Amino acid sequence: MNEAQTSVQQLDKGAGAFRLTDYAHGGGCACKIPPGELEEAVRGLMGQAGAEVLVGLDNGDDAAAVLVRDDLAVLTTADFFTPVVNDAFDWGRIAAANALSDIYAMGGRPVTAINLVGWPRGVLPMELMTEVLRGGLSVASEAGCPVLGGHSIDDPEPKYGMAVTGVAHPDRLLRNDAARPGLPITLTKPLGVGLLNNRHKQTGEVFAEAVETMAALNRDASEAAVAAGVRAATDVTGFGLLGHLFKMVRASQVGAVIDLKAVPLIDGALEALRDGFVSGGTRRNLDWVRPHLSSGPGVTEDDLLLLADAQTSGGLLVVGELPGYPVIGHTTAGHGIDIR
Repeated sequence: MNEAQTSVQQLDKGAGAFRLTDYAHGGGCACKIPPGELEEAVRGLMGQAGAEVLVGLDNGDDAAAVLVRDDLAVLTTADFFTPVVNDAFDWGRIAAANALSDIYAMGGRPVTAINLVGWPRGVLPMELMTEVLRGGLSVASEAGCPVLGGHSIDDPEPKYGMAVTGVAHPDRLLRNDAARPGLPITLTKPLGVGLLNNRHKQTGEVFAEAVETMAALNRDASEAAVAAGVRAATDVTGFGLLGHLFKMVRASQVGAVIDLKAVPLIDGALEALRDGFVSGGTRRNLDWVRPHLSSGPGVTEDDLLLLADAQTSGGLLVVGELPGYPVIGHTTAGHGIDIR
């Protein structure tokens, strides 16, 4: 490690001088505009159809897909958010993994990315911004995706993410409107990072497992899904498991049953829920989906809040079975979501 890197790490971690989450009103994907408000705002922008548009805005899928050749679709997406952890390098890693996930959720391969940065340059040192960018580059390099520039603005609140371009075969796209009834539902990362992120923001406690879970790429799960012939998938981020599942079943005109006991949870999530570290974004997610939910005996309000927990860089939600990942329910010919 060179002298400059050492000094940046000391700046970032020493004496609690700069807690990045203190400079943001929310954290990670929990700071998304609520799903109902967002859908209303973009309602008049839908319907941009054409033979070359394979996936557009209409169903709120993870990325847009445009046909450029019979055997090639180009995917494009952008994702950025406020600090989710206090460590600048880790924030960069998590934000990059989250942005790349939109390409993986469509069954694609990322081929290039550009940085998107908002930075309070008169408040936070530029060296910290460099650490954020280094973190993003480290994960993009792991994905084999070059980061070729970007755009930055002077912003009162720090923000970071990426715009990513990817490619996929048009016949093997994973879509959120392609679910069919009678199939298993698989989740590839545990829930609960939203609760731990909120605890981290309020207390400063560090949860290493949550950081590594958020920074992990969804590449292997995506490749497994494509190889298995899966057609429907999405990733679980700011709208929670319930929000993203609802978008999928609504777009596909199917229903879903979730086995509460089968849903994997990250260590510490239940304790954080018990202690009240529930974000406003999580509560808004549940309020949005609640009219479309039915719950079996013994399912509590806390259970529903956990399923609505606003994830940052969560796993893939796959309609199909993937070896090595837990099956948490199945699709049905009905409507809505049944929690049992």
